This record gives sequence, structure tokens and C-alpha cells, in this order.
Amino acid sequence: MKNHFIISLVAGIILSVAALYFAFRNVPLYALLNYLGSINYLWLFPSVVLVCFSFFIRAVRWRFILASSHQIGVREAFHPLMIGFMINCILPGRVGELARPIILQKKKKIPFATGIATVAAERIFDVAALIIFAVVTFAAIEIDPQAEITFGDFQLNRSTLEVLFDRIIIVGVLLIAAIIMISISRVRRAIHRVILAIPALVFFAGESTRAKINANVCGPLIRLVDNIASGFTLIKHPIRICICGLYSLIVWITAALSWYVFSLGCPGINLSYTQMYAVMVIICLFIALPSVPGYWGLWEAGGVFAMSLFGVTADAAAGFTLANHAVQVFPVIIVGFVSAIITSVNIWQISYQKKSTEPQTG
Repeated sequence: MKNHFIISLVAGIILSVAALYFAFRNVPLYALLNYLGSINYLWLFPSVVLVCFSFFIRAVRWRFILASSHQIGVREAFHPLMIGFMINCILPGRVGELARPIILQKKKKIPFATGIATVAAERIFDVAALIIFAVVTFAAIEIDPQAEITFGDFQLNRSTLEVLFDRIIIVGVLLIAAIIMISISRVRRAIHRVILAIPALVFFAGESTRAKINANVCGPLIRLVDNIASGFTLIKHPIRICICGLYSLIVWITAALSWYVFSLGCPGINLSYTQMYAVMVIICLFIALPSVPGYWGLWEAGGVFAMSLFGVTADAAAGFTLANHAVQVFPVIIVGFVSAIITSVNIWQISYQKKSTEPQTG
């Protein structure tokens, strides 16, 4: 297990370095280093505080979603959340999304399926916010069809943004539809009936075999469906949905403010808060493409493209996006490791635990 963790970590670092090469291969190294040396890093401190605050609000939001079925404290939500995001930053495959419900199951006996459902619900709020802000961004900004940056096999341009935006809408609509369906008792009972009919499909088997299938397959599957529905209980409470929407708004506003505050110490970055918000939204759309842990390289390439729309030079945009990316990611990694120590969570064990993803009775 530990060896697998180390191999994945090394692979992630190698992929990140290669991705940064693709992003900066047209930017002279000396120019990049000179820019990084010219930044006033005093602005780093308030920016990091804002980053941490945005994740605290994320934890409050996740706890609020969980409260529909299970009560936990903000601290008990904050540590798993930070560990999950930390794992996403250092390992490929976004396994950090699974780490959170695994930790909840270990520490609070919350079924894995319920935990993963609440993580999915939380992501729905983020996707909804991104869609709204992307619509506003596209309406407010004229994106030159000729503006383009090559990143590996991807062409980052207006057409790519439109395709990614359409995909995010489709995924968001499908997820919302699935959540609504599984939250309806009548639909859930129909799913139960389908599951209970599975033993009848093996009519040629003996009665004892069908009984084992019913006990070992049908029972766990029904509990899995019910646990998932439990994680989506929030959908039955419109007021709570509105409150979660407000939390999501605070998360995004605070994150953009962190970017803007750090830009105040960066030469050549004379963007307003709303312009920086637009840059953040465009980068968030681009990193929906397949990427390495922490989005290294793709984040920077997307940032250079987005900032060019506001007249920022490639050198300044490259330097800012690289430095700001570090400001956004490294505090998460550090706090995540501290959270793992405080909660006595074995990171490599959590990252590769398979047993916890099986249906649980709760």
C-alpha cells in the first residue's frame, strides 16, 4: 500500500513537471524567474488566509449537507475535507473524493454510500455556481475566436471553452436528474423491486444458490441505494438548498478575492476584481479537461489564455498564474497533512483502501 502511494506520488510529480513544460515551453526561463523574483510576497499572507477561509466555508457547507441525515461538527467535516483535497493535489485519479467518505465511515460510522452522495451533492453546488458565473463571463467578455494556446494535445480557445461549458451543463443536468429520481420514494421502491428480482434470473440454479444471491447481492445493493438516497436528503428541503447555494457563493467570492489580493503584489497584473473573477472562471472551465494532480500546467496555460483577453503580457500572465497556483495549492497540501496528523489518518492507506467502497449496512 505504501509502495503504491509512493509510486503514484512520483508519477504525479513527473506528470506535473511535464505539464508545466508544455505550459511554459514558449516562455524563456530567465524571464519567468525574473518575474517570480519581482513579486511582492507580502500579499501572499492575506491571500493564503482567504484560501483557508474558503475551505472552512466548504467544510461548513459539507457539514450542512450531511446534517440532513447525520450530525457531525464543523471540525469533524473540516479535517476529512482538507485531507481529500490534499490527496487530489498530490495523487492522480482524484482519489481524494473517495477519501472523505472513507474517513467519515471510519471515524463517524457514516455509510460510505451516504458520504459519497454528500460529496456528489457538494460538487453539484459547485457546478451550478460555475455554470452561472460562466454564463455571466461569456456575456460580459468578447473572446477573440483567433485567441489560442496549445497545451499538449489540447487547443485552448473559445471553441474549447464552449465545448467544456456544454459538457459541464450536460453532466450537471444528468446528476441533478439522478439525485431527484433516487430521492423519490416511489422510484426507490421500483429499484428495490428490480434488485429483488435478480435471483429469479438464475432460475436454473438451486433454491440455496438463489437465497445466497438474495442475501449477498440483493440485500447489500438495496442498502447501497438507500444509503445514497440518505446522502441526498437535502433535496427535500428547499430552504436548506438555498442556504447551501449561499455558502457556495461565499466560497467562490472568497476564492476570487484571494486571487485578486495576490495580484496586487504582482507587476503587470492590473486587473479589477471582476476581471480576475472571469480569469478564475475560465481556468476552472479549462481544468475540466484531463489533467495531472493539482492541475499543474493546464492551470497555467489556461491562465495565460484568460489573461491575454485583458491585455496582460504572456510573461506576466505565466509568472502570476504559476505563483498564484502555488498559493492556492500548497496551503491546502500543508493543512491536509496537518489534518491527517490530528485525526491519525493514514494517508496511503486511505488512498488505496478498496474495502470501504463496498456497500455498507451503516
